[in-house]
Amino acid sequence: MLTSEAMLYTQENELAVKCCLCARRCLIKNNSTGFCSVRKNKNGILYSLNYGKAVSFGIDNIGKKPLSHFNPGALVASIAATGCNFHCQFCDNWTISQEKTATEKPLPPEEIIKLAKKNNCQGISYTYTEPTIFMEYAYDTAKLAHETGLFNTFVTNGYMTPETVKLISPYLDAVTVNFKAAGDSNFYKKTSAVPDVTPIFETLKNFKHENIHIEITNLVIPKIGDSTPQIAHLAKWINAHLGPNTPFHLLRFHPDYKMSTIPFTSVESLEHAYLVAKGEGLQFVYFGNMSGHVTENTYCPACNETVIRRDSFKITQWNINSDMHCNFCGSQLPIKGKYYPPQ
Repeated sequence: MLTSEAMLYTQENELAVKCCLCARRCLIKNNSTGFCSVRKNKNGILYSLNYGKAVSFGIDNIGKKPLSHFNPGALVASIAATGCNFHCQFCDNWTISQEKTATEKPLPPEEIIKLAKKNNCQGISYTYTEPTIFMEYAYDTAKLAHETGLFNTFVTNGYMTPETVKLISPYLDAVTVNFKAAGDSNFYKKTSAVPDVTPIFETLKNFKHENIHIEITNLVIPKIGDSTPQIAHLAKWINAHLGPNTPFHLLRFHPDYKMSTIPFTSVESLEHAYLVAKGEGLQFVYFGNMSGHVTENTYCPACNETVIRRDSFKITQWNINSDMHCNFCGSQLPIKGKYYPPQ
């Protein structure tokens, strides 16, 4: 009942199909699934096996995504379906992204909207696993969300096709694109089974073209994913193609899944990465997965005063007026939407 025909695929010879949602563009033979294991070819028709099946649902502060410059303080209903188009050895959500035995619960789009409204949310976030591989579910939900005044955000690895960006862009308001090891191609091949990182950068350009709010995260992994030149290269690319005001979140690695012997990222390593990113011209660099550091706060680039003070995901001080100008010097700040004070 909750199985849906897939979006964006082409029929090929001998009942094979090509999936065009993810940048892998899997050629799927009859009665087989693609790399993500949740898109199946049945007699030349591609089906989404995870449509309407929630593997996780929760109410989050938008700062958890993380989104620091989009509707700060808002609450979002976070939804995920099982599966992923990456096989990251360090995934902290591996029980729902990699395991085929994850417990699913029927939760159609209409019910997600009702739950979001009931919990006083301002938006929906498609997160925890990869939204690209539950696109049909996300698309139908996102469309209903806009109709009822809710915004939509993706937390994504960015490994999608231009057709997918075009499909979802009318209903997508903000994205958090998650990098690992600053986009190092060899790292992605070895630890995530990703053959080429180029599509991620093309996706970001397409999001920018569609005027979707973008924030970037980068997981800094000790020894194998903390290269200074690579971090500098990514920060320089962001500055050149997305702009210096693009929020850049440096995430602290914690051991998990198949990489449980690698230590936590040191504070010193994150602080070094922070200086590297700032040195490449990025105005708003933050730490993630580590509370209590001054880099959680937002500082006005013009006067360097603290305009947003945070404690983890929560905003504890707000020094910006309703038009998003600094209360200290009057400079415009690149924050989209409105501020939602703590209730």
